[in-house]
Amino acid sequence: MGISYQGPVVLIIMDGVGLKDTAVGNAVKLANKPTLDRLFSDYPLVSLKAHGTAVGLPSEDDMGNSEVGHNAIGAGQIYSQGAKLVSESISTRALYDSAVWKELISGAASGGTLHFMGLLSDGNVHSHINHLLAMLDEAKAEGVKKARVHILLDGRDVGETSALQYVGQLEDKLASLSDATHDFRIASGGGRMKITMDRYGANWSMVEAGWKLHVLGEGRQFASAAQAIETYRAEIPGVIDQDLPGFVIAEDGKPVGEIEDGDSVILFNFRGDRAIEITAAFESDASFDKFDRVRVPSVLYAGMLEYDGDLHVPKKYLVSPPLIRNTLGEKLADEKIPQLAISETQKFGHVTYFFNGNRSSKFNDELEEYIEIPSDVVPFEQRPWMKSAEITDVLCQKVKENHYPFMRVNFPNGDMVGHTGVLESTIIGVESVDIALKRLLAAIDSVGGMAIITADHGNAEEMYELTKTGEIARDKTGRAKAKTSHTLNPVPCIFYDNTPNKDAYEVIPAADYGLSNLASTIAILLKVEPRECWNRPIIREK
Repeated sequence: MGISYQGPVVLIIMDGVGLKDTAVGNAVKLANKPTLDRLFSDYPLVSLKAHGTAVGLPSEDDMGNSEVGHNAIGAGQIYSQGAKLVSESISTRALYDSAVWKELISGAASGGTLHFMGLLSDGNVHSHINHLLAMLDEAKAEGVKKARVHILLDGRDVGETSALQYVGQLEDKLASLSDATHDFRIASGGGRMKITMDRYGANWSMVEAGWKLHVLGEGRQFASAAQAIETYRAEIPGVIDQDLPGFVIAEDGKPVGEIEDGDSVILFNFRGDRAIEITAAFESDASFDKFDRVRVPSVLYAGMLEYDGDLHVPKKYLVSPPLIRNTLGEKLADEKIPQLAISETQKFGHVTYFFNGNRSSKFNDELEEYIEIPSDVVPFEQRPWMKSAEITDVLCQKVKENHYPFMRVNFPNGDMVGHTGVLESTIIGVESVDIALKRLLAAIDSVGGMAIITADHGNAEEMYELTKTGEIARDKTGRAKAKTSHTLNPVPCIFYDNTPNKDAYEVIPAADYGLSNLASTIAILLKVEPRECWNRPIIREK
C-alpha cells in the first residue's frame, strides 16, 4: 500500500520546545498539556539534534537558534552557518582581504572614526565578542586611530545578568589598544530588547531609540558602560540585561562617539533578522518613514553578512552568507505542489525566508501562500498566549479547505516567552500551544491529513540555571537565576497520523537524526523523490 493522503501534510514547529527529563524549571514538563502528553505516549516519537554541528554551527557547545533551525529543516542538509562562517573568514584573513573591509578601514584611517555596533556576548547566536575583539586588533594594525563601540547587551543567549563580564573583557581590549595616538572607546549601549534590535517591523520605536543613542548621542549620560549597568540595576530591581535602558558615554557633558559624516560603521552581528531594520535606517534615502532620523550621516556602512540575499541588505558586507539551494520549498514548487506557510510576525520570517534558504520571495507565486498574523507589541510574559489562537483559527480553516498538500506553521510561544526567563508565563505559553494543537489536529483528522510536530531548538524546557547537582542556582540575594537562552537539548519529532497510511511506512529509530532529516521525510509523505543531496529520511515505506 503506497502513501497517499486525502488531506495535507502539516509541519508544526513548536518554537523553543525541547526535550529534557528533569522537571526542575521545565515549563514543558510542568505545563498542563493533555494533547502533547497524548502525542508523546501514543504516537511515534524520535528526538532530533537542533544545535551545534547538526545545524552547521562550529561545535557541540553552540546552541541552536530559530534561524539556523529553520534553515536546516528547509534545506534538508547542513550548511556552515553565521558564526562558523565568520570565524573561518577571520582565521583565514579572508575578511580582512575583502574589498569592503579595506574600504571601511581606508575611510577611518583617513581621519574618520570606525564604529562597531552589535550584540556584546559570546552567545554565538547573533554575534560573538571574539569577532569584535579580533577586528579591533586588526583595525589598529591597519592604521585606524579612533574607534567607537556601540554595545547591545544580551542576557538572552547568555546569562541574564552577565553583561559586566563582557563589558570588562571589551574595556580591557580597548585599553590595551589606546595610547597617546589611538583612541578606542565604548560610545553607547543598552539592552537588546529595548534598543536597535527589533525584527520584522514589530516595534520600530526600538530602532529609533538606538538611532538616537548611537548616531545622535542623545540619551542618559554616564562615564562608563559599567557605571550605566550598575546604576540601572540599582534603580530597577530585578532588571535583566536584555531590558536595560539605553545609555550614552560622555566626557564633560559631551557624547564621546556620535556617528558623523565620513565615518565607517560595521554592524558585527552575523544573524540577519534583528539587523535589517537598523541597516535600513542607515542605508535608506529620504523616503524612509519609520521614524524621524533627524540627521543621516554620510558613512561607509557594512554588515557582517548579507542579511537578506534577495533584497541585498546591506549593500556592503564582510562575509558572504551560505548559499543555500535545493531546498524543500523549491523542490515542492518544481513538483507543482501548493504550499502554505503561516505564523505571527515574530516568526513569520522563519517559516518563509529562513525555511526557503534565506530567500525573501516565493518560488512560485501561484502555488504558495504566506500568511502573517500581526504580533502584539506587548512584553511576552504579559501575554504568553501570543497569537496562538488567531494562527489556529486561520490554519484550521485552511486545513478544512484542503487546497494545500503541504502546510507549515510556527507557534513562537516556547521561544519568545521562554526568553523572558519567567517560568510561570512560559508554562502558560506551552499550554496555549497545547490548546492550539488540540484544535488543529482535529481539523487535520477531519480531512484525512497528518502532522509532523517538532521544534527548531530548545528553550522552554530549561528556565533556570542549575547547579551540578541539579538544583536551581541562585544569586547573592537568593533569587533563582533564570535561564533566558536557548539550550543544547534535542527536540521532539512526533508523527501524528490516524489515516490508513500509518501502516504504509515505519519510523526508523536512530540516535543521530537532526533537523535536516525532515525535508526528505516530508518529501516521501508527499510522494516526492527526495533530492540526493538531502540527509536521509526518518521513515521508510513498508
